[in-house]
Amino acid sequence: MDKQIDQVILYVKKELENAESGHDWFHIERVYRTALTIAKEEGEVNLTVVKLIALLHDIADSKFHDGDESIGPLKARKLLEQLKFESDVIDHVVLGIENISFKGGNFNQTFRSDELDIVQDADRLDALGAIGIARTFNYGGFKNNVIYDPSIDPVFGMTKEAYKNHKGTSVNHFYEKLLKLKDLMNTKTGLKLAEGRHRYMENFLAQFYTEWEGEA
Repeated sequence: MDKQIDQVILYVKKELENAESGHDWFHIERVYRTALTIAKEEGEVNLTVVKLIALLHDIADSKFHDGDESIGPLKARKLLEQLKFESDVIDHVVLGIENISFKGGNFNQTFRSDELDIVQDADRLDALGAIGIARTFNYGGFKNNVIYDPSIDPVFGMTKEAYKNHKGTSVNHFYEKLLKLKDLMNTKTGLKLAEGRHRYMENFLAQFYTEWEGEA
């Protein structure tokens, strides 16, 4: 099994070698490590499934494929079949990939499992704290988004399609998504980790506004 996981890791590194740096191999590696940390605290789960969902969850992020959400699950299934994983493991991993994303917070998640809950928390944790701040502004620069404009309000209650096509400011993204994530954690361990990272972002925003107004 370790050899199969190593082969998946090599595949993911190759596929993402030119990816935007908020969704590259290092993002995958952080999610993988955090998922294992959470799994260790949360009790009996299928670690192979946890590892595979973590490694393959962003193998073809729809943001970089014209919104097509089918490419990632198809790539994952093809790879896992080639590596001779059991069919029930493959099905579980593919369902996990299909149901992991935030998608505006209005996505009707059609599948849940303890393993997916763990990886979903790990993925969301990577959007929080210092790493989350860095990723937000990196992606905003990648998309040529405005950092902040006081005249542009955050947009709430977007549909999945509206969220996918939304072009707002980087600071508004904190309110439209990131500051919501703490209350969406599935596991006790994930929530504990999220609380610290959430506070860090709130402190960052307070300092940001102070500096924006020239008060510090």
